[in-house]
Amino acid sequence: MISKQKIARINELAKKAKTSGLTEAEKKEQEQLRKEYLQAFRQAVTDTLHSVKIIDPNGKDVTPKKLKESQKNRLH
Repeated sequence: MISKQKIARINELAKKAKTSGLTEAEKKEQEQLRKEYLQAFRQAVTDTLHSVKIIDPNGKDVTPKKLKESQKNRLH
């Protein structure tokens, strides 16, 4: 998970980019922070998907085979 300070810095740099522009160092910092944020976001989505089980109205497990295999592999 990305820290609140880093998220605040991302927002600060975005606001500055819209108003007065960023220096090259700030652009590189912004790019790195965005990469970290996206990596954390993708990991959170993956973690959520690995905890999903899909049940149809009849009570049958219809979780896609690919997801089941991924969940199984993740446990090992």
